[in-house]
Amino acid sequence: MPRAAISDNSRMSLRLKPVDKAVIMRGSALAHTDMTDFVVRTAVQAAQELIAQSEQHKFSGRDSMMVLDLLENPPPANARMIAAINALPKLP
Repeated sequence: MPRAAISDNSRMSLRLKPVDKAVIMRGSALAHTDMTDFVVRTAVQAAQELIAQSEQHKFSGRDSMMVLDLLENPPPANARMIAAINALPKLP
């Protein structure tokens, strides 16, 4: 389970297998940077790509048209929707 980020601590400790550390050392040498910069840059890039993938929804042409049609012509509210609307606090 992920832990909450601590805002006042910018350090992070990792335990690596020797073979993994050797690969990271070689990659950082080939990138002409130190290991910390290499690991941070690579991890941030991977995290950004994962976030972008999880926040994007790709629809087929048919699905896109169905969503647009539902937005333009929404179905009538059913009893549960009406009850939910009536349960909302009234605006002043």
